[in-house]
Amino acid sequence: MPRTRGEELLLARISAAAGRAHIGKRLATYAAAAHRTHAQAGPIRGIRVIRGLLAFARYGRPSARKPRADARLDLYDHGMTVAVKGRIHVVRYDTTSVFQETTRHPHGPARVGITRTYTLTDVEGKRIVLHGRPEDSDAEEWGPEIRRAVTHAQLPRAWAALGKGERLTFGDVWLTLEKVGSGEVSARWPQVQQIERKNGAIRLNIDGNWHRLRPTESKIPNSFVFCTLIERLRTDGLRS
Repeated sequence: MPRTRGEELLLARISAAAGRAHIGKRLATYAAAAHRTHAQAGPIRGIRVIRGLLAFARYGRPSARKPRADARLDLYDHGMTVAVKGRIHVVRYDTTSVFQETTRHPHGPARVGITRTYTLTDVEGKRIVLHGRPEDSDAEEWGPEIRRAVTHAQLPRAWAALGKGERLTFGDVWLTLEKVGSGEVSARWPQVQQIERKNGAIRLNIDGNWHRLRPTESKIPNSFVFCTLIERLRTDGLRS
């Protein structure tokens, strides 16, 4: 289907914004029902939600069940754009902070499933909230891709910092080349036997006993990067 004049102009603006941010080649496009947020990076409370990135085939081909959408998500090599209500937000994978929250809906057949919410910081310091509901199957594509891309972009810098003896902080959780800790819980890496993520909590098995880290996963920026670091440090240290 040919693009409208408005779609052509939007695509040009998105491409220009992506070019200025040097985020590389466009890889995939999705439509979204959305609300723009004016909140700056900081406490998550009060942020309005960009809801339900809904079905839109890769590379811009619409699916049969696409609803009326007022936002667009484009994934690139090194970042992403979210166009909503005339504003284009640009996110760089190497600098963004992503807060991930999982909500289970056990009651009623229409609500069975898992909702995954991703709050990202754009290049201007504003927060964007992407909300993938159980019925939005495309969220199972863009969600893992965002996690993978951010981990790929930020892990090398984290390893380099640890190798220099720095202490990394992820909200209220910290780790060094020797230890990990949060609140009253801390342990040296040889003591950490296992890490578990369940129902929004992150737990460590320390010397055979499970300890829950004080912040929930939704309060830990880039929790998937944090968990990758823990898993590697407890098994291989910096050898990997």
